[in-house]
Amino acid sequence: MASPALRALTVAALALPGLLPSPVRAEGDEFGFQYGRYEESGGPVSRFRSTGNSIHVDSLQASGSTRFFDRLKVQVNYSQDTWSGATPITTAPASAVNHIDNISGASVFWDVSRLAHFDPAKGVGTFLDAKTFRPGMTHETVQVMASASPETRKQGDLKLSYEWNEAALDIGGGNSIERDYNSRFFNLGGRLDFNQKLTSLTLGLSYTDSIIDSQRFSQRVISTPVLADTPIESRRLFPDWSLGVHDSRQDMALNLGLTQVLDKKSLLAAGFSYSNASGYQSNPYKESLFFAPLLAPQLLSPNPDTGLLSSLVFSQYDHRPQGRDQFTWSGHYVRHFDTVDGALHLDYRFFHDNWGINAHTFEAAWGQPFADGWIVTPKMRYYSQSAADFFRPYYVLDQTLAFDDYVNILLNGDRSKLKFPAHFSSDHRLSAFGTISGGLTINKQFAKGVNLEAGIEYYTHAGDFKLGGGGIGGYADFDYYLINAALRVDLSSSFTMAGGHGMHSMHGRHEHDEHSGHSAHGGHAPAGVMFDHMLDKADGFMVGYRYMYSLQDGDMLHGAHSTGDAAIVHNACGGGCSIAPQEMAMHMHMLDLMYAPTDWLNLMLMPQFMDMDMTLRRLQGGIDNGSGGHHHGGGSFGHETGGVGDTGMYALFKLYDAPGHHVHMSLGLSAPTGSVNRKIDGGEFIHYGMQLGSGTWDFKPSLTYTGQLERWSWGGQLSGTKRMEDRNESGFAFGDIFQTTAWGSYKLTNWLAASVRGVYTAQGKIDGRYIGPHGASGPMDFPASYGGQYWDMGFGLNATVPDGRLKGNHFGVEWLQPVKDDVHGYQLERDGALSATWGMAF
Repeated sequence: MASPALRALTVAALALPGLLPSPVRAEGDEFGFQYGRYEESGGPVSRFRSTGNSIHVDSLQASGSTRFFDRLKVQVNYSQDTWSGATPITTAPASAVNHIDNISGASVFWDVSRLAHFDPAKGVGTFLDAKTFRPGMTHETVQVMASASPETRKQGDLKLSYEWNEAALDIGGGNSIERDYNSRFFNLGGRLDFNQKLTSLTLGLSYTDSIIDSQRFSQRVISTPVLADTPIESRRLFPDWSLGVHDSRQDMALNLGLTQVLDKKSLLAAGFSYSNASGYQSNPYKESLFFAPLLAPQLLSPNPDTGLLSSLVFSQYDHRPQGRDQFTWSGHYVRHFDTVDGALHLDYRFFHDNWGINAHTFEAAWGQPFADGWIVTPKMRYYSQSAADFFRPYYVLDQTLAFDDYVNILLNGDRSKLKFPAHFSSDHRLSAFGTISGGLTINKQFAKGVNLEAGIEYYTHAGDFKLGGGGIGGYADFDYYLINAALRVDLSSSFTMAGGHGMHSMHGRHEHDEHSGHSAHGGHAPAGVMFDHMLDKADGFMVGYRYMYSLQDGDMLHGAHSTGDAAIVHNACGGGCSIAPQEMAMHMHMLDLMYAPTDWLNLMLMPQFMDMDMTLRRLQGGIDNGSGGHHHGGGSFGHETGGVGDTGMYALFKLYDAPGHHVHMSLGLSAPTGSVNRKIDGGEFIHYGMQLGSGTWDFKPSLTYTGQLERWSWGGQLSGTKRMEDRNESGFAFGDIFQTTAWGSYKLTNWLAASVRGVYTAQGKIDGRYIGPHGASGPMDFPASYGGQYWDMGFGLNATVPDGRLKGNHFGVEWLQPVKDDVHGYQLERDGALSATWGMAF
């Protein structure tokens, strides 16, 4: 039996924040859900760079586990990350690029009009001041930023664990998928306890096989001022001829760990890991600049006014070594202090690889429990690394070019006489730098088996912070922060029976309306029904999770009838359509949190996370109107987006309650937490239906009736969405929604019921339009092609675990099959929607 001090120490250890790099994992019979946000800010601002870093990442993690036969545990994990914004693709002397703040897309356009002379030996260049039109000189270096459409990575994995009295064995595997990168991984691990379980030894092995399939674009040559008057058609483009990267890499890793309980107040742990990576190690979208000095009288080099040499400047994609060996040593110490009932955590890690990087990480945290289940954990972190041997902000070739060589390179693209280094990269993540961060995590144990956690950590990244000095220049400095919120639920805790879950079907623009409720009245409604039940006891608490998938991939419709490409080309876009949607998939993850302050009032909070993917096709006879921005940087013809959706806040009121019959009303507000500013390549707004929320405050009322007789149950509902604002910040408002549904259910066994229902939905057109640049190439770019009338039939199953450790957990699934669409404008036909839900009440 562990001492109270050791139990407190363990609790404090578990309270440390599970931020983005450390996903939440379920233990035992448990469900876990976590959201994280990473966002960069700051960065040096000067006359050559007027904006800072802007990349941000939304991360979702969900985990569920259960035990069989007390010793066997099955754990399923899912995670996804969606990133968007601008990221550095290379580093350049400020005098060598023009309008760098306007660079967008996956490639860089180099404008030669700004480059007069750059002397790489002196690191000085001349430029033409855009305001005064006078020449100037500068040593400044800048990062060249590029933006692209939002991209999403999804990962799923499965782990099986078996425990003995003093040992455990884990085996697992999974897959990680994104547009240009696909990884499959396998892992094996074990733990051995001895010395009366005061000592634990762990061993882990893993193997990952990855496929890289990316499409890149060629880069323009950065040339000398004599080319300023040369027609652009005659300037030689310098592509890296392997534009597409089709390669693979393999990673193998070994992890060893030793944990020792020193006494009832302290614990010490040590670890070692080794990994070997072989194959493609480069970043396919990062570039490096190369300068070749010119010694040619025809180019007046050196310049008689400045004394600077001229240079031929061009770019090459990242080329890193094909192998990498990485070693990490770590130590962890925890000490509990009885006087304050808190625990101190100290960590140190040393990293080394054969690329020449050495890194140190120091961490300190204090876990402080308080009354009523609160734990507060502040933490500090310092990180420092040296640069890779082959890293440079930009490269100077160890040669000079004669005029004939210059002409041959420029006109014929012959690089055979250029002496490139074996490996090169200007990725600032391989540079020498340091980071300092501070964070705070707050953990609260609510009802038995329910734990909520929220954390924030703020980082400052700077070359000057490198241990011992010698870090990268200030041009790569920036700040970033991580925030997270996590929920953990013990599925084996005592609870009352949980009811069904629900959600509006999504039509037109995939409106995100979700609701749920719980009670013993009327049995379980289908999984796709909103607000079907209430908690009927004061101080009741409910936790639920839902997932919805909807797909559109049928014919293009105009009204209720199919239409061809010719009609779309000439009518859908004012006579200028060139593309149309081919497939639209939507995934939604949502938490349901419900509390009953009385037996007649329930309060609900429902945050959600969206993920959407649209594939486009060219219309036969389509008109290329040059709008651009519709081709994904990775070569796919389409777009994807994801992140936090709108957040629902609702109150449910019991109106009538009698044996076999129940009526309640809900009044809700939807807060516009989902972004309506998502953009694609070139800075254009993405299609209306792929924004993450409505952007407006919305009023959402509903009226629900449920009934039950023996094995039969039934119900009906009226609901709606009223936009409370005429326009959102992007200049438009989605149409109002009215929905009615009715269902019937029959209990097949004491734990399983089948249901059928009908749904009618009407939604108005979009009011207004984007107030910034947006596409006009397809029907999905026009407000008139959203909304309509929709008829559906749903078929579902509901199951409640009747006994055992998971007694009372409820699961529901429903497929919603479209019966008829009568759309506004021109829209893609719906294929169907799947709803899957889980819930339990305490």
